[in-house]
Amino acid sequence: MGGLTHFDAAGGARMVDVGAKPVTERAAAARVLVRMQVATRDLIAAGTAKKGDVLGAARIAGIMAAKRTAELIPLCHPLPLSSVSLDLRVVEDGIEILAEVSTIGRTGVEMEALTAASVAALTVYDMVKAVDRGMKIDNLRLVAKSGGASGDFKQD
Repeated sequence: MGGLTHFDAAGGARMVDVGAKPVTERAAAARVLVRMQVATRDLIAAGTAKKGDVLGAARIAGIMAAKRTAELIPLCHPLPLSSVSLDLRVVEDGIEILAEVSTIGRTGVEMEALTAASVAALTVYDMVKAVDRGMKIDNLRLVAKSGGASGDFKQD
């Protein structure tokens, strides 16, 4: 594990200088699960939630969040994203969200993928919290990353 690059010699926070890094294709994927009651899951699956299309709204929210990651995470570089996609699936214990992001640039898109998945999960929660305040947002994690000097990463 390399040194922490977001700190200067005195221990102060800094934005990493990526100017000398090569421009390469980069991609990342993040996954999260929103656990909920079966009745809440079924309401979402049927498309009958009072606030409307939960999965559609969460997908758009995740895309918007990925595009604004640098405004939310203080030391992230603003990036021109090539693509952002969110797959929201109804599963046995809730809604599983997979966010995939890509760019051609000098730094990776891991934070954009994680932000997209997080905000999509929060949107699911917001849209059905009136019927299930006990929902849990679980196991947010990076599941894949490619490109850049650190190479590829993959986990389940």
